[in-house]
Amino acid sequence: MTAASQFASFVGEAHGSVHNGEGTQYNFYFQSTEHWLREQARRRPRSVAEEDRRHLHERFVAPPGMQHARGLLQAEHTVLVRGQTGGGRRATALMLLHELPVAEGTLHELPDTSDDTTGPPLDARDVGRGDRLLLDLSEADETRYIAVQNALSDFRSAVAANGAHLVVILPHHLGYLLREDLRYLMAEIARPSARRVLATHLRCAGIHPSEALLGGAELTSFLARAPLRDVAALADRINRLRKASPADRGFPNWLKQALEEQHDQSERVAADFSTAQNGRRRALQLAIAMFHEATPDVILYAVNGLLGLLSHPPDPTPRLERADLYTELAAVRAETGPDGRVRFTVDGYDRAVRHHFWTFLPDIRQELRDWLMQQATNPTLDAATRRQAVNRFAHQALRVARPEDLAWLAQQWTASRAPAWLIPEAARALVVGLEDDHHGRFFRQRIYDWATSDDTSVHCLRVLVMVCSQTMARSHPDQALVRLHHLARRSHQGVRWEARKALVELSAADDRLYQLMLERLAVGVGQRSSTADLDMFRDVADPTRLIGRRSVRRSLAACWAGLLRGTADWPTHLPLWLEAGESAADRDLIAQVLAAACVQDTRQFGRLYRVALDWARIRPEPGRADMASRLLTAINEAQGIHSYGRTA
Repeated sequence: MTAASQFASFVGEAHGSVHNGEGTQYNFYFQSTEHWLREQARRRPRSVAEEDRRHLHERFVAPPGMQHARGLLQAEHTVLVRGQTGGGRRATALMLLHELPVAEGTLHELPDTSDDTTGPPLDARDVGRGDRLLLDLSEADETRYIAVQNALSDFRSAVAANGAHLVVILPHHLGYLLREDLRYLMAEIARPSARRVLATHLRCAGIHPSEALLGGAELTSFLARAPLRDVAALADRINRLRKASPADRGFPNWLKQALEEQHDQSERVAADFSTAQNGRRRALQLAIAMFHEATPDVILYAVNGLLGLLSHPPDPTPRLERADLYTELAAVRAETGPDGRVRFTVDGYDRAVRHHFWTFLPDIRQELRDWLMQQATNPTLDAATRRQAVNRFAHQALRVARPEDLAWLAQQWTASRAPAWLIPEAARALVVGLEDDHHGRFFRQRIYDWATSDDTSVHCLRVLVMVCSQTMARSHPDQALVRLHHLARRSHQGVRWEARKALVELSAADDRLYQLMLERLAVGVGQRSSTADLDMFRDVADPTRLIGRRSVRRSLAACWAGLLRGTADWPTHLPLWLEAGESAADRDLIAQVLAAACVQDTRQFGRLYRVALDWARIRPEPGRADMASRLLTAINEAQGIHSYGRTA
């Protein structure tokens, strides 16, 4: 059972009336959504997480040009990867970085949205010692592409100085804009053999077909035109069919069934569409295509809804004199199966119908969006059918470059008065958008806008917490952290608590993200003494983690200054820090952080030391007395009073 079907079976039983507001029904759907997102994240194709890279490495087929790219990356610490769309550019870039020897640093993707900054498009602060950096410009526009190139020289200096490596995926459609002085860093990659890609994926699934079985005409035709992601998807379908097939079925049968799902019926649909001059018949075609394998009542409701939205004139013929749905289905190559569900009789016909409507009727795309909005609220629609309809709509909207339609639906489905069962669909719409190669950046920016807006509904904010922590964090953790930080500052207690919990988990898993979080908290505390930021500091900060780094000590000191200045309960937090140092070096550095926090308000020196002295006297023991002594020394040095003869 797939993660999606697990999700459907988990939430599919709840129907009927839904109250507005926070409550058990809403919490049920939020919990269900989080469960699905967590399962879905494990299979995320664009992730840079280590386990996903290992999974990709096992299935990766090196393209022509890979060796040249490796040489450039090793010699110059930077390589610009150029290749055709759908030819495996991103997989190649990830593998170039994954193959590098790891001594220190992390592999992460550079942010592709400006977020809270107005600085250059590339920030040297994103480069850590030994980092492996990915910059995906494949869908950049002209303005961003030129701006990045102008900033690349200085950024490359930071990369080389830190012993880091950078792989940039170039936009194929803007090849003419590549600066002449950067061309020597470019490596052109060609598309690897699609047949080898398929065979490798099948082998990893334990399927070993012969060369002859992979040489059929239909498969050859498919492999010649399909993007590599579709080739990998074909292998997944073959493996799924193998698991579900009877024991007497073999690879030829699995392959035949898997390819049938890819049949191109566009010419047949175009011919049928021109023949069917009746508006109701065309509406029926689309209703079946969008709600394929739904019950007849769902199809009929969808047909009538679409005709109404398009202001189609009603049929004046008395109802009993008109054709019944059985007859209408037969006229559009559809039927009701033994399970009572409606489907087209021709494989791939539903996909071609959807493709035809979104391609050749561009003037009704907004009405189609409103139609799905209307149909999703139908309480008789089961969860699996609704889920598939959302996926189908999302695919078409993104294909014709209308990501705003998907974002609008997500916002409507999380409005305060929207039915609770639409919460998972809002999350699904955002996940599909984030995972799209062409429009992921649009959704990351839109999520940032929502996270920082005062007009965003509470339900939407809660969905954003889940989507950022479970989906965005796996491919763009820096941007996920920024959005979660804004969400953790919200006044709504539930949103604030969920976002803070996600931030603690995210920063705990990665030293670079931990340092980034501390820097953001230091800035926030310094600007506004935010209670939310101070609460997050208490949860996130570890007194000894990375304490040897000067930049970390600077951030810790700034946050402690905020605690001393803005809260009355800091004495209850201080013992956690005084007790944390296990070594003399750690205790000295912690003492320096605490003393530095008092520099801007010298009255705090005495207050801090009195609390530390009381702490040491409550339970007299050498370790406590030593820490109090080290803190006094640090306080004196911060004020320019230097002691002599101090021994560790």
